[in-house]
Amino acid sequence: MVIAGVASVFLGKVTAGIVRRYFSGSAKVYKLPSNWGSKKARERLKALKAKRGNDISWDIIMSGSGDSIANLEEILAPLRLAVKEQGDLVRKLKQESAAENDIKKAVVELKARRKALEDKELAIHGQEDKFDRSKMEDLLKRRFFYDNSFAIYGGVTGLFDFGPMGCAMKTNMLNLWRKHFIIEEGMLEVECSMLTPEPVLKASGHVERFADLMVKDLKTGECFRADHLLEAHLEKLLKDKKAPVTPEKREEYEQVMREVDNFDKETLDQKLKLYDVKSPITGNALSEPIEFNLMFSTSIGPTGQIPGFLRPETAQGIFVNFKRLLEFNQGKLPFAAAQIGNSFRNEISPRSGLLRVREFCMAEIEHFVDPSDKNQPKFSQVADTVVTLYSAENQLSGKASVQMSLGEAVSKGIIANNVLGYFMARIYLYCMKIGVKHEKFRFRQHLDNEMAHYACDCWDAETKTSYGWVECVGCADRSCYDLKQHTKATKVAMVAEKKLPEPKIIEVIEAQPQKGTVGKAFKKDAKSVMEFLSNFNECDVEELESALKSKGEIGRASCRERV
Repeated sequence: MVIAGVASVFLGKVTAGIVRRYFSGSAKVYKLPSNWGSKKARERLKALKAKRGNDISWDIIMSGSGDSIANLEEILAPLRLAVKEQGDLVRKLKQESAAENDIKKAVVELKARRKALEDKELAIHGQEDKFDRSKMEDLLKRRFFYDNSFAIYGGVTGLFDFGPMGCAMKTNMLNLWRKHFIIEEGMLEVECSMLTPEPVLKASGHVERFADLMVKDLKTGECFRADHLLEAHLEKLLKDKKAPVTPEKREEYEQVMREVDNFDKETLDQKLKLYDVKSPITGNALSEPIEFNLMFSTSIGPTGQIPGFLRPETAQGIFVNFKRLLEFNQGKLPFAAAQIGNSFRNEISPRSGLLRVREFCMAEIEHFVDPSDKNQPKFSQVADTVVTLYSAENQLSGKASVQMSLGEAVSKGIIANNVLGYFMARIYLYCMKIGVKHEKFRFRQHLDNEMAHYACDCWDAETKTSYGWVECVGCADRSCYDLKQHTKATKVAMVAEKKLPEPKIIEVIEAQPQKGTVGKAFKKDAKSVMEFLSNFNECDVEELESALKSKGEIGRASCRERV
């Protein structure tokens, strides 16, 4: 990952060829040579002097087009207002329990407006972050920090080898990570298999939902990620000097590019057809978008009868070993488990250098805590740590990120609890140790529609790079969703126990079918019926009980139908 230099705003006064720059109240005076800057810049300054007099005070911020802008907030104010209006609409729709499609459309528009605001901010601040990424990447490859894997055979997109310097740098970062988190926090480290049987990832939801949309060249069969292809096609149209687009079309294309990440299958198909997108290699027609699971599938053993996958993340290895780890920790909560290792994702269109690849190293922590006592005793040690927070509220209101201590953020309820706040502080401190600049680092809170249904709060640690703001770490309060899913699939209780000060009597509603009766009634279907009943939750049991009370029985056909 290549991180660009620190952005800064030029605040100064120009008087007769002298520039005074003010930093924290102190002034430094620099004499400008007669041939300073470009001819265009000198002419612009001359015009300003003629208009405002010899003594000129202003905030200069160069926009992407190179025009001088008097005030940053004046430029961003209309964009912030547009985001706020759309954010208010999303809140209103949710409060009124509007149709799901209406909410979804409003959220897509909100994301598009928010991206337009962020793109403008990056364009403004990015002028002082001049950085030639291609030259930097060429240098890193020449010095063999890294290079494409199997380069003498033409290479494979999305696979990279690290050379001596790259290995040394990666090793130093991982050693520091292990010391900073595992050793200092007393975590339990595990190393789990990269080969994962299908039932494990089926229970976690990866088999069903871990997918992207792709299209195929109808003649050659070559595959492309649909949203990336549409985006690249529109970028090409915008840059085509032979057939310049009208202002209206430019605005339309840019709007689509901002929204493309949120398009569903049908919308993406409509846009591909509308803009007549073809294969970028052959010019052939493309298929309709189809879902492509991003996991590398394989078979385990010589018979090929045990389907499996290369793991897409390191977390599931920790979750399936929860019971053993709890026993190792003498049955006590809280405790944390960590794992460092490679994960694999069969990206349709790998890009962005080392950011979107098919094999990568992950360092992951799962902290297990009593849900009724989400308290971190050591939080007071980091409560005064000041970080940049881009809260969901600020995103919906079109406001900028703010500097705030983690203690204040937890007390105001911006961060859900101090356990989450503590680990956010530890993540921040680690990133500062490895060289990320404070000005280039922020925590962005997930909006409600971005969070998984089982999570109560989630923040991404993002760094500002030459690719824009890039997520480096995800820090979430995931509840116990994964443990429940594996418990449901295996019937092995993934729970911790604690001694209560006084006994509690709790009413539990569960189905307890009589095996003998079920066997006689359903015969060969008895096993399926028993499995079906064992997966009943409280609502299902209550519904079953209500039907039995009102009708006295449940028909055999209806049971088989539900199975």
